Amino acid sequence: MANLGVNICGVDFKNPVIPASGVFGYGREYEELYSLSKLGGIATKGTTITKRMGNPAPRIAETPSGMLNSVGLQNPGIDYFIEKELPNLLTKDTVIISNIAGSTIDECVAIAEKLNETEVHMIELNISCPNVKKGGATFGVSCEGASEITKAVRKATTKPLIVKLSPNVTSIVDIAKAVESEGADSISLINTLLGMRIDINTKRPILKNNMGGLSGSAVFPVAVRMVWQVANAVKVPVIGMGGISNGKDAIEMMMAGARAVQVGGAVFTDPFAPIKIIDEINSWLDSKGIKDINEIVGSVQPW
Repeated sequence: MANLGVNICGVDFKNPVIPASGVFGYGREYEELYSLSKLGGIATKGTTITKRMGNPAPRIAETPSGMLNSVGLQNPGIDYFIEKELPNLLTKDTVIISNIAGSTIDECVAIAEKLNETEVHMIELNISCPNVKKGGATFGVSCEGASEITKAVRKATTKPLIVKLSPNVTSIVDIAKAVESEGADSISLINTLLGMRIDINTKRPILKNNMGGLSGSAVFPVAVRMVWQVANAVKVPVIGMGGISNGKDAIEMMMAGARAVQVGGAVFTDPFAPIKIIDEINSWLDSKGIKDINEIVGSVQPW
């Protein structure tokens, strides 16, 4: 068996497979199926400063090789998470990454300050949310917005800070460099691509929110491209995600430069997907005689 351990920002992961934020809740449903200690880590459901009910239904729509969602960050709020969910997660012998989001920089700072007083291992800052103080433009679609929020949250916590990037930008590399320059310890990408479906009989969008985030196998080539571009442009470790559904996908993403991977949409079709991916990675490494998974990180050889 190969060494599957990876290190990101000084944090040791027993393997590089992490269920992505938003698909795994706080792990309670899944630990009825398998031990959460088998996972490299868990990225928790995106948490906001106060409780959010999310967007009205319908808010999920199937697409060819993927799905659209506009769930709207439904969650119980940071105080509930810290009091009721985090203590349980910290007993699971795996890395806990708290994903946070907010409508203003002040909200994100307040959440980070609260988490800084806990034993959570890492914070993942979602900058794909609309900045209500700037007319609703998403923080992560401009270098200025991405820099501003990263700088503020960086000052609010000593925890390793991962910044999760939106793919809905002109230059993903420029955004990545911007957050790195303001103190991001790691960068995760990609968040969902903006998409839309229409019911041709009613002439209305299928989602009540009209548009939603596209995830699943359909976005995988875009994710690999962006991970490769960013990994070759920054010095901080990259965590890759977007359409990973099996071990070969995970290996491809790591060859593109990801130090670890997050698994999202695949969990909806198979709750055992993260466990299977870990096993498939190990089997592939053994078949190639590779003793350490870190040997494949960034190993792609462009023409």
